[in-house]
Amino acid sequence: MSLLDDLITQDLLLARAQALMIDATQAEVDKAVTDAQANVTGQQFQQELSKRDLTTADLQSSLRRDLIVQKVLDNQVTSKVVITDAEITGFFNANRAQFNQAEVTYHLAQIIVTPVREAQQTNASGDDAASPQEVQQKVAVLMQRLQMGESFAQLAAQYSEDAESAARGGDLGVIPESAVRQANPALRNAVLQLTPGNARVINQDGAAAIVLLVAKEPAGQRDLSTPGVKEQIERALKTRREQLLRSAYLTALRTDARITNHAAKRVIDANGRIQ
Repeated sequence: MSLLDDLITQDLLLARAQALMIDATQAEVDKAVTDAQANVTGQQFQQELSKRDLTTADLQSSLRRDLIVQKVLDNQVTSKVVITDAEITGFFNANRAQFNQAEVTYHLAQIIVTPVREAQQTNASGDDAASPQEVQQKVAVLMQRLQMGESFAQLAAQYSEDAESAARGGDLGVIPESAVRQANPALRNAVLQLTPGNARVINQDGAAAIVLLVAKEPAGQRDLSTPGVKEQIERALKTRREQLLRSAYLTALRTDARITNHAAKRVIDANGRIQ
């Protein structure tokens, strides 16, 4: 039912895209396909499509739909969220204690790669390593792309196999030093030795984590002139407002539509005994 509900929402957004004359170009679709197979050979990519009973045309169609849906949300939700300096200052003044750090903190991000096939899609591309050898190959490619200057957040969203952090571009938030020192030795030592902006690979039981130290902050009181504070507040306020606006937009979209969920009716009629 949840999957069906998501598909209904997607169809409503695609219908809105037509009204707004929003579409995805073939070049954008081609790039999405290229990104989806960045870490595998052509043969491996075709084998993966066969496992999922998909053709290249099916994948292109699915990616086109995803691109269009994201464009609609960007146009109708994201682009309308603006945070003013007054709002940032007001939040800081009301929450000044939150910016008084009692200890050193580490802002971390991660890309997780596991040697087993995940039960559900965990990232935007659907890329999923299935063996220790594939883990090492995928990590090597990702590290190379990072060294060439690609965005860690974008790579995490596309390829990390941890669904929760992948959805946030790999972001783990700000972690106090006391918590870092309680982590497993490999992670603890890597974080304590890293310098901001650098990443390191941690291997454990066939899986791997690419850990990025986004920033390291000393203890003490921050103000709005402290690097990163204003951006942190703006990002938090924007995310909160965007989530609210997105929820309201989708609710209004469904309210204005006429939807008949025949599958749900069949489940009700059969008292949940649908086979």
